[in-house]
Order: sequence, then C-alpha cells, then structure tokens
Amino acid sequence: MRRPFRETGFPGWRPVSIVLVLGAVMATGQAPLGLWFLTLPALAALLHFIAKGPTRRAMWLGWFAGAGYFGLALNWIVSPFLVDAARDGWMAPFALVLIAFGLALFWAAACGAGMRARRPVVGLVAALAAAELLRGYVLTGFPWALIGHIWIDTPPAQVAALIGPSGLTLLTLCIAGLAASLRPAAVGAALMTLAAMWSFGLWQLSQPAPTATGLTLRLVQPNAPQDAKWDPGHAQVYFDRLMAATSAPGKVDLVIWPETALPYLVADNPELPAMIGAAGHGAPVAVGLQRVEGTRGWNTMQVFGPDGTTLASYDKHHLVPFGEYIPLGDLAYDWFGLEAFAARTGNAYSAGPGPAVLDLGRLGHVLPLICYEAVFPQDLRTARRPGWLLQITNDAWFGTLSGPFQHAAQARLRAVEQGLPLARVANTGVTQMIDARGRITAALPFGTDGFVDAVLPGPLPATPYARFGEIPVLLLLAGCAGLAMRRPRGPTA
Repeated sequence: MRRPFRETGFPGWRPVSIVLVLGAVMATGQAPLGLWFLTLPALAALLHFIAKGPTRRAMWLGWFAGAGYFGLALNWIVSPFLVDAARDGWMAPFALVLIAFGLALFWAAACGAGMRARRPVVGLVAALAAAELLRGYVLTGFPWALIGHIWIDTPPAQVAALIGPSGLTLLTLCIAGLAASLRPAAVGAALMTLAAMWSFGLWQLSQPAPTATGLTLRLVQPNAPQDAKWDPGHAQVYFDRLMAATSAPGKVDLVIWPETALPYLVADNPELPAMIGAAGHGAPVAVGLQRVEGTRGWNTMQVFGPDGTTLASYDKHHLVPFGEYIPLGDLAYDWFGLEAFAARTGNAYSAGPGPAVLDLGRLGHVLPLICYEAVFPQDLRTARRPGWLLQITNDAWFGTLSGPFQHAAQARLRAVEQGLPLARVANTGVTQMIDARGRITAALPFGTDGFVDAVLPGPLPATPYARFGEIPVLLLLAGCAGLAMRRPRGPTA
C-alpha cells in the first residue's frame, strides 16, 4: 500500500505538516488580524520550499499549504451550521475541511503548472496569481481571502485603484518570490517594491478629499441574532427597533435597513410600505426584504417613498450556492420532479437579472450590493457609473470572530477599486460609511442595535481599475509567464 502511495509523489507527512503551518501563518494577514508582516515571510518560505522538488511533490505541498491557509482564513464557515447546532452542528467540521481542501485544489493545480516553468519560482508566482484570479470566476466564483487582501488596512491597498485585488495578489507574490531566492539583490528589489507600494498609498491618502455630497444617510443596525431573527415571537421586537430608529429625530435624506431586515412579507401585509415610509418623516427608506410572487421568492432591496410607493427595487442576482440556492435545483425539478431544491417551487431564492444602477433622484445614482455580492469586484463594473455604492447585509450568519470583519474589509476594497463612497448597513455589524479611498468616516459598534447619521462622502473620477478591469493584471500575468519560460542564464531561479 505504501509504495503506490509514494508513487503519487506524496512527499511525506513532515513536509506536508510544514507547509500546512506555513499556509496557516499566511492566513493571519487576513482581517481581523491583519498581520501582513507574517504573511510575507511565510509565503516566501513556502515558495522556496515548493520550488526545490519535482512537479508532483509541488502539487501535494500546494494542496496542503492551501488547506492550512483556507482552513484558518475561512474558519467562520462553521458559524451558519451553529445557528441551529442541535440540527446542523455535526456538519460544521465537514464544511470547514471540504471548503479548505476544495479551494486548495486551485493552489495544487497552480503549483503543478508553475513547476513546469524553466524558472520555477517565477512560474509559481505567475500560476498562483492566475489561480487566485480564476477563483473569483470559476463555478460562480469565491474570491474571499485573496492573498492580496492582506493589504486592506494598510496604504498599499490604494494600489487596487490601479490594478484591482488580483493585481495586489500578484505584487504580493512577486515580493515573496524575490525574497524566496535569498539573493541580496532580489531581497533588495522586494523591499523596494514594498516601499513603492507603501509610498504610493500614502501619497493617495494625502490627496484632498472630493467634495462631500451634502447628503445625510441614516444607517440602521437592529442587531437581530440569526437564531431568533425569523422567530414569530421576536419578529415584532426587531421590527419595532427598525421603526424606532427610522422615526428618531434628525434631518436625514435616506434611511437604510440591512438585508432581509423586514421580518414580514409585504405580499401578506400590504400596509407595511406606507407605515415604513411614514416613519421616515419625509426621507425615503431603503429596506432589505424578501419579495414573493407566486411560488418564487427574491432577496430584495426596495426603496419606499414617504407615501409608501416603491421608488426603486433591486433583486440580488449573485446568490450564495447551497445557502440561497441549490445549483441545478430547477433542472432537478424539470428532469426528476424534485421540488426540495427548486427556486420555482419556493425552496430557494430566484436570481435577479443582474447588477443595476438605481436612479434615486436627488440622492443620485447608486449601485446596490446585497451581502455576498460585495466580494465580487467584477459585479461593480456596470455600463453606467454610479455616484455611490450601497451594501446591505446580514452578517449574523458569519459569527463574531472573523467573518463579518473580512466581509467588511472586502467591501472597503471595492470603494478603493472604484473610487466611490460606500454605505454599508449590516444587521449585527459591521455598519460603516466609507469614503472613496476606503477610509471609515462613521461607524456603529459591532453587535449593538442603533443607528448612525453619516454624511455621504463624494466620489473620485473613475479609477484605472474601474475603466479597464482585469486587463492590466492579465498583461502583467502574461509578462510573468513569459519570464518564467525563459531559460535562466545562471542557476535555476
């Protein structure tokens, strides 16, 4: 049994354990820890270690390194299964292991491809950067905890305005790859690259802020625990909190409730829009709710005017696989008559038609993002450029340790990439107003109920990333791939 196993290229448990730990250390750079200064040396050591062996060994090491990285970075994935622990808790460890080793397959494939290059370290850098980019698109995508996200709380995050999150990932891998060579000149080049990123970020942050819009938004955080959110006995409590915050004194231009905040269906309670609209005292109210027509349901944001009319409506289009819909669920209904997974039978959300910029009159043009949609930079590249971004979300699903803070950090990066202010309204937090350079201008404490009235910052001109998307990073990746395939003059690099 041992010999066939070794013929797969498995390097043994000691090397596998080493890279598993290195991957976990890399993950400490993600929010809320933000220990980027640990991620960089761990990544450099990983590249150095992987580059010293054959291709099949590299794939094994890349797989286990990725498992260590995603296992720690995505530890919050167990939280949804603990909402009803008696029923679902047993699935939590399986979910964490499956997602960690599943996403690590991208790293395994990248390491296999990178080691075929004539310059293995350069090949690993290019292949891992490409794999992280693909991770945001394959099977609807999951670009959570990209390597480049370690910079979100630092000045280098401003580079995302030029080349996006995948560009940040590529630069991070380049810095680590240069350091991995252990050559003084290369290490110096790595430090110079990092210094250049830092200097650019500081320069960007020192520039004058754009003129504020003059609009005041009320961000409402009801703090409804997920295990009680839909309990009929608690629904009135959370609705009362929302209404009290909406009607509280103060002159505001828009009141915003989080994702699925309304605990009742408008279809069953047609008087609700007028009640909510009247509570705004002249300001429209943007409400996260569940919209139902027949047997279909949508995760929706609707804006109610003072008289209860619907001024704008948006249906979430980028749904969470297995959380909001079951892949191929409608097909299973068509072919086999299975209703349990089909959106058309009311057993999953239906997807909206796609990203939409809403015209809110004097409030300007806004691009709404519901929860998970804020982690996809590609979903923000619309034909019409909005004046600001609005994310409503229910992060109670993500626990209280890392998930909500990683989600909020990625939303801040969307503001940097697009050069647009972003209002983020979350059920339990993180609720923030964010300016066009990703700085927090107003916030509510996490895990509390209340509201904050925040001035909407102004937008910047369209950034290079907003105009060109992934084209620059694809060109950089092509250049790296070409360099990786060139025969080195000296020892293998």
